[in-house]
Amino acid sequence: MRLAVSTLGMPGEDLDRAIEIASGSGCQGLELRLHPDTGVHAGLDSAERRSVRERVERAGLEISALAGYVGICEPGPDEPVLEALLADLRLAVDLGAPGVRVFPRGDDSAIGARRLKAVSGTAAALGRRVLVETHDSMATCAAVAGLLAEAACPETTGAIWDLLHPWRHGESPADSLAALGPYLSYVQVKDAVSAQDTTPVPMGAGSVPLEEAGALLRGAGYEGWVSLEWERTWYPQVAPVEEILPGAADWVRRFAA
Repeated sequence: MRLAVSTLGMPGEDLDRAIEIASGSGCQGLELRLHPDTGVHAGLDSAERRSVRERVERAGLEISALAGYVGICEPGPDEPVLEALLADLRLAVDLGAPGVRVFPRGDDSAIGARRLKAVSGTAAALGRRVLVETHDSMATCAAVAGLLAEAACPETTGAIWDLLHPWRHGESPADSLAALGPYLSYVQVKDAVSAQDTTPVPMGAGSVPLEEAGALLRGAGYEGWVSLEWERTWYPQVAPVEEILPGAADWVRRFAA
């Protein structure tokens, strides 16, 4: 496993500070949230894109993923969704990121599968992947796996297993991993008070079955990215992410395959 940290946990910080936090905490990667507030988004011009990439690489880091906000199953016309996703994929090329995170934002897998197929040719040509997170209307790994099976383009798609959401929707870590199978491409790790109260807490201080999930990932030989998604953007009262990263680094060390 390789440790990354999401800039979702760094509200108000610029890219240079995010790089400093990641590199100073033993991370190998940085997951960049795509939003005007972070300074990283598809509206950057070529010089700005080059600057982002060079600054990250100069620090000895990799961009583990771009955390986009496209809703792949969102009801409505396909064109705006496809345009936004393609823009994020092209940004991923310029920044050197291997993939782009999308959310379901709807429960109709036929819509999402159609859109994933529509971008698969371009994604393949760009050498990038669309990563569907276990979130909102498809919070379980079984739901996301069903979407990806229907899309049937494994070379350009994958799943992000956010350890919180499937569990809080009643899916055990064992069932989550079994459902994802070959679709598992990325892991987001976090802890929370409970399934009902998702306020972030330090790793091991909450109720998310992190030990079970870690042992399962080690047993499966998972060697990909594990990103700490500390949701301080949504919970500004919680501790700074640099106080939480040592616990995430310890979790990765203990469960690395």
